[in-house]
Amino acid sequence: MDDAADVQRLAGAREIADTTLSIPHPYEDGMAEQWIANHRAEYEEGTSVIFAVVLRDSLQLIGAIGLAIDRSAEKGDLGYWIGKSFWSQGFCTEAAGAVLDFGFATLGLNRISARHFARNPASGRVMEKIGMTREGTARQDKIKWGNYEDLVLYGILRNEWSAERAARPG
Repeated sequence: MDDAADVQRLAGAREIADTTLSIPHPYEDGMAEQWIANHRAEYEEGTSVIFAVVLRDSLQLIGAIGLAIDRSAEKGDLGYWIGKSFWSQGFCTEAAGAVLDFGFATLGLNRISARHFARNPASGRVMEKIGMTREGTARQDKIKWGNYEDLVLYGILRNEWSAERAARPG
């Protein structure tokens, strides 16, 4: 709960809501607290895991990343947001790679997927950098602020992740 004010400030930026499926705008008082309050129960139920993305030295909150988990199919759906002033600095790629590692090595998932609005190619670059494969586009799959949005789907399988890890130097 200590992060609630920072979550509201960062996630509340219109640019964050504009590029995500589920973050509202305006991000009103109490929403951050409600979102944070659900994390523990969802983790204990095995339906999701959410991590704070923080700066290594100061532990300043800069975003959030997590997996929606479907245990019946041993898969997860990756989602994330990073505060606008921290975009294009590699933070999301680093965090997303760590979450893939957690999803496959710790949770034992077989597949992790992610989606982004077609008009947000920077998010697709994050997915590509962590080894995900572009699988297709769901045309006009969502409506955001009254506009139809194409969603680009990426995915990676555990055996692909394992092969990529084995090929890493060091």
